[in-house]
Amino acid sequence: MALRLEQKQQIVDEVHDALGQAPAAVLADYRGLTVADMTDLRAKARDRGVYLRVVRNTLARRAVPGTRHQCLGEALVGPILLAVSQQAPGAAASLLKDFAKDHEALKVKALSVGGAMLGAEALDRVAALPTQDEALAMLLAVMQAPIAKLARTLNEVPGKLVRTLAAIGDAHRAEQTAEGA
Repeated sequence: MALRLEQKQQIVDEVHDALGQAPAAVLADYRGLTVADMTDLRAKARDRGVYLRVVRNTLARRAVPGTRHQCLGEALVGPILLAVSQQAPGAAASLLKDFAKDHEALKVKALSVGGAMLGAEALDRVAALPTQDEALAMLLAVMQAPIAKLARTLNEVPGKLVRTLAAIGDAHRAEQTAEGA
């Protein structure tokens, strides 16, 4: 079914908007996936906050310029599936990596993170990127470590004094017991 000009423009605008604010995007070749597989992938994408779209290359080439992911323009060859991370930079990569484990027909072609194009070999590294909450938790743990160490060190001084006094008291009692016997 041929698309009318208005429909094509709507698709270009939708893809452009999705790419405009996205921290990362992934292109994949979906040939060989069944309709049921694609339906399953779309459901998983919705659950993870990933924008997923099968888009014609000509329309994608019109949508990409002016976004931080315009580097993907050169990878728009053949049938493509566009997965765009809405919040977490690794969400789309993680989704496609997990899905490709069970569906060998899905092949990642290229990734774009923050405007830098990466090859398919970078999928594992990008998929391992933490979410914003995870990154903040890691940062907080790193910031808390010196404070916690200082508190333990300061707490050790009176603890050592108490143990020393207890040892002296035990030695004194043992001495008195030995004299009394």
